[in-house]
Amino acid sequence: YFFPYKQLTDKEWSSVLAEYIPLFLGAKNRLDYEKVALSLMGELKDTHANLWAGRGEVEKMRGEFYPPVFTRFVEGELVVVDFYTENKRDISDMSRLSGLSIGDVITEIDGVAVEELVRDKLRYYPASNEASRLRDIAPDLLRSNKAKIDISFRRDKLMGNTSLKLFKKEELHVFQLYRKPKGEKSYKTIDGDIGYVTLATIEKKDVDSIKNQFKDAAGIIIDIRNYPNTPSMYSLGSFFVEDKRAFAKFTYPNINNPGEFGVGNVAVLKPSEVTFKGKLVVLVNENTQSQAEFTAMAFRAGRDTAIIGSKTSGADGNIVSFALPGLLRTTFSGLGVYYPDGGETQRVGIIPDLEVKQTIEGVKEGRDELVEKAIEVIRTREAAIK
Repeated sequence: YFFPYKQLTDKEWSSVLAEYIPLFLGAKNRLDYEKVALSLMGELKDTHANLWAGRGEVEKMRGEFYPPVFTRFVEGELVVVDFYTENKRDISDMSRLSGLSIGDVITEIDGVAVEELVRDKLRYYPASNEASRLRDIAPDLLRSNKAKIDISFRRDKLMGNTSLKLFKKEELHVFQLYRKPKGEKSYKTIDGDIGYVTLATIEKKDVDSIKNQFKDAAGIIIDIRNYPNTPSMYSLGSFFVEDKRAFAKFTYPNINNPGEFGVGNVAVLKPSEVTFKGKLVVLVNENTQSQAEFTAMAFRAGRDTAIIGSKTSGADGNIVSFALPGLLRTTFSGLGVYYPDGGETQRVGIIPDLEVKQTIEGVKEGRDELVEKAIEVIRTREAAIK
């Protein structure tokens, strides 16, 4: 009654209750119960919907031992993109010990093809779209309840095998990949006269500095392949519009009449004292979710904006949390978020103006191909107006 996107589910929601009652009744143990609950959350097709508490048996099923490598799906294949190390100096040691290198394509795990493993796991990873589902599955594929697993991989055109030692989570620097570097500014100049801003570390006090430092830049790149450290869609978005610009509208539930949704206020950017005259390029991918997607919508309203990257998570807006029997806690998207013309964002995500995806070759070479394309777009625009 309170989910704003019920019309976007693959199944008629009225049929889901009848389908799942027997499944819950048939659960023989705690693991079965948690798996059925996860599958039910998946029926919402909402990346905000998941079990955030009470999924201990599912976590044990996924594996209590973790790999020392971080993997992502790149060009449709499972690729080693980083190592869980405290600092970059340790990567060569970790590579030597694991037998894997950045850019390796993992093809089999304990003799089972990656594609088959993914098919078996899909229903237990709720998501709005396949991009965000594969994002969440990728780091878990190498988990196991064994301390070692056998890996088959492809490096360039050669096939290889390694016995990969796994670790308890507390033995690895799993969160190092997501930790915000202390003292590192959220903004810098790249390629001579282009501003680069990452929202992963942005602070409120940075906004005025960004406007002052980059007001005459050839272009600005805003990286939202992350979750914003603090909201900046209005304070920074105002720098890119010359007049008031609506960028989103909302639907919200009527708690006094369950099932009814009303249309709320329209989100509007108001111009700051100075408007940026150059090209704004916004970078997005499957890691762009929720507030990050809403922020991308705001920047898209700018006077000269290009969004570059790939489809985002497709779970915009705030979340609603509630409890299920058995000490389970879940969430789902609580507000409907749309473009001013009614265009969808749920499941669809933020569609880039120019699709650019990382390649396996780029991963191996340590290149950020989206930033490279953003610079190219800015330089092309610069040349056209000279």
